[in-house]
Amino acid sequence: MEDREQAGAVLFDAEERGQAGSALGGAVYGMLFVLGLVMGVVGGFTQAAWHVGAVPVAAIGWLLALFGVCLGAGRMLRTRAGAAVTAAGWLLVSMPLSIKLSQGDLVISSSPAGYVYLYGGVLAVATAFLLSPSSSRGSWLLRGHIPRNPT
Repeated sequence: MEDREQAGAVLFDAEERGQAGSALGGAVYGMLFVLGLVMGVVGGFTQAAWHVGAVPVAAIGWLLALFGVCLGAGRMLRTRAGAAVTAAGWLLVSMPLSIKLSQGDLVISSSPAGYVYLYGGVLAVATAFLLSPSSSRGSWLLRGHIPRNPT
């Protein structure tokens, strides 16, 4: 009887750890999404703030920050989903900020800084996504798979 109780306790503990791990993972991905949203809002409003001659330094700085955060999220979580969730938050904010409304309001204008920020940002998040590991076990394309002998 004690063996069954111990086995049940071990199973219950593993189930609790699985639920706690899932909740923690969901919280991490949620915070990365919020981080992407914040970077999109702040970057959208400040991307044209600083120029050195014709070089939009603020926009380039935001591109480097966006690339670093997305790549860091992907590498730390050992999955491309970390980079993708952060990039999705940034894209969700940045793209609507570049649309001109009927009232004439526009946050990210069609200036060189705006183009560098938007197109460079898409390139930065795509590159960070591709440089992140595909999963903790590695890509299914890169793992050596030896077919079994059917006999």
